[in-house]
Amino acid sequence: MGGDSAGVDRLDGAAAAPAWNRFAHWGAWPARTLLAVVAALLVLAAFTPLTASMDGAPSEVPAFVGGEGAAQAGIERDDDLAFYDRVIERIDRGESYYDFIVEEQRASDYPVRPGLAVRLPTLAYIHAWLGEPGMLVLALLLMGATVWAWWKRLGEEPGGRSMRRIGAALMLMGASLGLNRYYFVLHELWAGMLVALAFGLHRPGRWAWSLTIAALALAIREHVLPFVLLLGAMAAWRRDWQEAAAWASLVLVFVAAMAWHLSLVAPHVLPSDPESPDWLVLRGLSGWLGNVVLSSNLRFLPHEMAGPLVVLMVLGWAGWKSSAGTTGTFLYLGYGLAFMIAGRANNFYWGAVVAPAMFIGLAFVPMALSSLVKSARGDA
Repeated sequence: MGGDSAGVDRLDGAAAAPAWNRFAHWGAWPARTLLAVVAALLVLAAFTPLTASMDGAPSEVPAFVGGEGAAQAGIERDDDLAFYDRVIERIDRGESYYDFIVEEQRASDYPVRPGLAVRLPTLAYIHAWLGEPGMLVLALLLMGATVWAWWKRLGEEPGGRSMRRIGAALMLMGASLGLNRYYFVLHELWAGMLVALAFGLHRPGRWAWSLTIAALALAIREHVLPFVLLLGAMAAWRRDWQEAAAWASLVLVFVAAMAWHLSLVAPHVLPSDPESPDWLVLRGLSGWLGNVVLSSNLRFLPHEMAGPLVVLMVLGWAGWKSSAGTTGTFLYLGYGLAFMIAGRANNFYWGAVVAPAMFIGLAFVPMALSSLVKSARGDA
């Protein structure tokens, strides 16, 4: 679906570029402007410190880097993860989530006001039902399904067939973090993998499975809502009113479920409970780059390399003239802007909601840069 043909995918050379290259017909002045903006962002990204703070003190090495190696070395488990461990254990013992969650958060010095500071119970129940072995099997299946979905989509989109192998390999690189058992209790880890799968499964006109997977992701972490809103908005732009109505219905169901969640939390909250620190902290470029780098496998690279790679990922998506490229451009620029505005340094793991599939954009960077340079020089 989506109006793409294998014949277009097999074309190569300058004559084929307009079929899949978004920058091929740009004028010299707009191309030069964008090149200047990209160059400036790459320089800024290289010198932007990527910090996280799990205990109030900024650090160049966040707790997310520890992983299973940290556990094997006997390093104490991160407080957030240990908290979720206790929640899962209590559910496994037969306790009801809403009977203890506010008390548990208060005892751990975690805020319970506003009610959004209390996580949705979906992941905790899934983890309690499946146990650690079941979660590992689920992670393997999810990673395999996500790589397969993008292998299929890359083969169907204009210009994607020639990038199929490297694109799938990059998707595997982004998705591999989902196999780290140390973080199985982290909501953003699962939500991000489900978003990547829903994105890979989506086609204009074929969206039922994407909607189903996105609904599960939204039930795990409300930070998936912008992804759902974007797909609904793009369906409305295409005048596909049936799909737009489906995404709108999912939003309404989510709002109702969140209202129910907050109503169950509210009776346990005391007026004396402190409010959560403000999430609107305007971290700027470090918020965007830090969230993506520190919550993905880019975290192993020096920040002078990792930061620019995030910028190049988005450029690659922007240069891919296809339904997937357009969606990815809006998706990653939108979340990037959100991360610049909202989220404290110790909320860096929010980036895991979008990081996995971002890696695919690197496959299209050479094409995008080549096209921009040619347009800037006025080449036909």
